[in-house]
Amino acid sequence: MRSKNHSRTSTTGYVIGVDGGGTKTIAALANLQGKILKMGKSGASSPRNVGIEKTARNVAKAVKKVLPKERRKVLSIFVGLPAVQEEFESKVMEIKKIISRQVKGKLAVGSDQLVAFRSGTDSKDGIVLIAGTGCVAHGWKGKKEHKSSGWGWLADEGSGFWIGQRVFQAAFRDFDGRGPKTSLKVPIKKIYAIYAQNFVKEVSSLSIICDQRARKGDKVSKLILTEAGRELAESVKTVVKKLNLAKNAFPLVLIGSVLKSKIVLEQLKRGVKKYYPKVQFVQPEKEPVTGAVKLAIEQIRS
Repeated sequence: MRSKNHSRTSTTGYVIGVDGGGTKTIAALANLQGKILKMGKSGASSPRNVGIEKTARNVAKAVKKVLPKERRKVLSIFVGLPAVQEEFESKVMEIKKIISRQVKGKLAVGSDQLVAFRSGTDSKDGIVLIAGTGCVAHGWKGKKEHKSSGWGWLADEGSGFWIGQRVFQAAFRDFDGRGPKTSLKVPIKKIYAIYAQNFVKEVSSLSIICDQRARKGDKVSKLILTEAGRELAESVKTVVKKLNLAKNAFPLVLIGSVLKSKIVLEQLKRGVKKYYPKVQFVQPEKEPVTGAVKLAIEQIRS
């Protein structure tokens, strides 16, 4: 006779992890040891950007692409989505309803930031810093959690958008004669029509140009990136203080395109390490969706 707890102890079966985002959704089918067997991709699944209904549809599409022939063997699914905790917690049931039409395993919908964190560590306490178009530092300690930044393009100091803003300002100051000379004025002229379309994306893309100019010796670009690294360090330090993480070693998982800049990364590390020497910097080599897979496996065992 099969035990009632068979699903908790069996080594056969599958889990699905989903990493949602502003441009794409990635789903991964894995065995109970965490080995990824199949991956699927669909469109954006940020409720902020595309709404709840489209988010749920795109998650369902990605999940469908990785479903095994025996669907009943999918024991658990974890879906990580942007802004789901901050703004859309009351809508989680709608997302679950659509996904549960495909599979009947345990289903949880949580933060994409938690997914990103767990992609870099097995620890349940620590911090993730995500610095791309926007930025956020999110930390956990036991049942407590705290976040710093993540307010969108009106703030998010140190993000790609923030760097892009500084590039514009430096270029305009040079053009007017109000500021120091900088090579940043060249690319600015080419995309002056930025106000018309793709505002956030186009401004953020200037962070790449800023890093290129900095590596060629442009002092203004170096200053912008140095300041970005310091701002990101401040966000991390705020979370460390709030959660009282400094007493023991803790992981700081680093994710995002802005952190590909050597200047930003060095300033960030220096700024955090100076005050919290026990910090352990982690730059994951695996896809963020592996964090969702880990969380799906843990869900079976809980």
